[in-house]
Amino acid sequence: MAVTVEKLEKLERKMLLSLPLATIASEVNTRLKKIARTVKMDGFRPGKVPMNVVSQRYGYSVQYEVMNDKVGEAFANAANEAKLRVAGQPKISEKDGAPEGELAFEAVFEVYPDVVIGDLTTAEVEKVTTEVSDAAIDKTIDILRKQRRTFALRPRDTAAEDGDRVTVDFEGKIEGEAFEGGKAVDFQFILGDGQMLKEFEEATRGMKVEESKTFPLAFPADYHGKDVAGKTADFMVTVKKIESAHLPEVNEALAKSLGIENATVEGLQADIKKNLEREVKFRLLARNKAAVMDALVAKAELDLPSASVQAEMARLLEGARADLKKRGIKDADKVAIPDDVFRPQAERRVRLGLVVAELVRANSLQATLDQLKAHIQELASSYEKPSEVERWYFSDNNRMAEVETVVLENNVTDFVMSKAKVTEKAISFDELMAQN
Repeated sequence: MAVTVEKLEKLERKMLLSLPLATIASEVNTRLKKIARTVKMDGFRPGKVPMNVVSQRYGYSVQYEVMNDKVGEAFANAANEAKLRVAGQPKISEKDGAPEGELAFEAVFEVYPDVVIGDLTTAEVEKVTTEVSDAAIDKTIDILRKQRRTFALRPRDTAAEDGDRVTVDFEGKIEGEAFEGGKAVDFQFILGDGQMLKEFEEATRGMKVEESKTFPLAFPADYHGKDVAGKTADFMVTVKKIESAHLPEVNEALAKSLGIENATVEGLQADIKKNLEREVKFRLLARNKAAVMDALVAKAELDLPSASVQAEMARLLEGARADLKKRGIKDADKVAIPDDVFRPQAERRVRLGLVVAELVRANSLQATLDQLKAHIQELASSYEKPSEVERWYFSDNNRMAEVETVVLENNVTDFVMSKAKVTEKAISFDELMAQN
């Protein structure tokens, strides 16, 4: 097989392939004979259908399959012989002017780029840190208490205040017209918890049972309801019931209800601290990893294979449509989503993937079995039966691949941190936890 490779623009290449007709004909004949042994046709016993009949029925499809297989095999062999790292699928077309007894093809494709990573000692990375304070533990306990709070009716002549559960009827209109979602009966919310828009809570605060009030409410421009976003509605709200909240005491009973093994206040605090420290660790790793990846990409030079970018854009589009389906959007597959909306994200992902892969290859940063085990054990430690969770991970190759990716990225993060100019910045627990 004669092979020539021509460099086009940047990462694009063109390869000329030739295949002997005799090779194709031989393979077609072999496959037709195999079909003839089992094919069923009216008027013939199985395995007794004449070859000319089999060829007439299946010859074209088998010829097509053999051509695809042989051309693909020839391209793969040629690319391997030329030591080419092919990105995406080649575009292969038949070419005129082949020598007698041969078929000629032209393959146009892209190759993966050479990745040049600059001096990482000049890279600057901000590493954030935080601590789990007693205040953070107390705040978490308060959240747990609120989740278990009970409510009792307040006297009818008392005004609603923050912390109360209020039951109301309301109706809103925009320019005198009702709108979807603007009316409710016996609607409950906790005053002061931010469940309702600010104007709604301000209007309800201080009201008493059977009292009604009319007030304007301006919907934010970025409100999730597009039909009312940026518009002002006139609402009428009527209070029907006010209930005061009662939070459980911080004691052994609360610890026991939460399933704390050491059912004491001290045991509760220790358990919460352990869980918060684990969550903080993962959040710090994620944020610092992102900072490292930004610094790493900034130090790298490479061209992006358009085939890889297109494939990533397709994956992002598929993910977006799947998300729309989960949200109950009707005909999510038909929603018009411009392709280029995902291009910046796709380009970054492809760029980052290539740079990380090169750094891992050049510095032997692959995830080891011990690292995988340690990471899975850490993930499983927060569950009631860690050993079952560990088996769950090890029993599935896809789950193990996800763990391997995380460990590998952690290795890259540690490596870059060891080389770069790192400045530490302490942030508050609340700031860290507020980030998605």
